[in-house]
Amino acid sequence: MADLDLVNRDPNNINDHIKVAFEDVLGEPDGAHTIDCVWINSYKCFNCWKSLCYTISTLLCGICIAAEWGCEFASIAFYHVWVITPCFKVLELNCGICQKLYGLCIHCCLDPFFEACGLCFAAFKK
Repeated sequence: MADLDLVNRDPNNINDHIKVAFEDVLGEPDGAHTIDCVWINSYKCFNCWKSLCYTISTLLCGICIAAEWGCEFASIAFYHVWVITPCFKVLELNCGICQKLYGLCIHCCLDPFFEACGLCFAAFKK
């Protein structure tokens, strides 16, 4: 098992699109300011509830959802190893034979015709 980084939990930045701060959601333009204590407490309340709801949701569901995703990706890996990749190999082998057969038929049937046409047109040299 690789070392788990408990500080940077999104090293590949796959969830940058959901970084949401108070300032990203609420903002008051000039001329429409609430009193400072309301703004300060709104900031604290927003961050508290965002953190609390996320913590409770992950506590109640996180392990089960992680287990489900683990099963999902294991299933995908299983199908790729045991079904999809062998199917592609079968197709590759069968299509290779069909390609050889098609090429053989084209060369046998059409090459003489085009060679004859070439000989006919070769007589029209300047």
